[in-house]
Amino acid sequence: MQHSLTIVSLDLIYINYVQASTNYKEAFALFDKRGTQRVQLECLGDLLRACGQNPTLAEIKELEKNVGDEFDFETFSKVLNRPGGFRDPGEPEEYCRGFQVFDKDMTGFIGVGQLRYILTNLGEKMTDEEVDELLKAVNTSNGEINYTELVRTVLSN
Repeated sequence: MQHSLTIVSLDLIYINYVQASTNYKEAFALFDKRGTQRVQLECLGDLLRACGQNPTLAEIKELEKNVGDEFDFETFSKVLNRPGGFRDPGEPEEYCRGFQVFDKDMTGFIGVGQLRYILTNLGEKMTDEEVDELLKAVNTSNGEINYTELVRTVLSN
């Protein structure tokens, strides 16, 4: 019985591997704008994100050093499957603790302007356009954001 369970487990692992590989090839093809089986260097970060990774800008800059001006699927596969490429995004509570530093009254809310400042000036800086896109996902009607809701929304996507 143990032997058949091992075979079934290996079959499921293989099926998941083939399905993931197909999804990665499809994502690569979407970024291959000229149909040359190659993707431009500036698309590397977006392509990694489309495949379920969340590299920082610093990580992308480091990875770009190894791929040249454009890269093929084989090169991309090596980058995609690097150690530490797929990592847990973390627990919502960790992110909320970070926002609590800016929530002096501990209400669970911070101002939209304050959030924009945090995201465009601290840590891994975002552009105003990226912040605008993020804000579309949460209620900002009263000028404040429930940061717990924001964190859950972002982590669920």
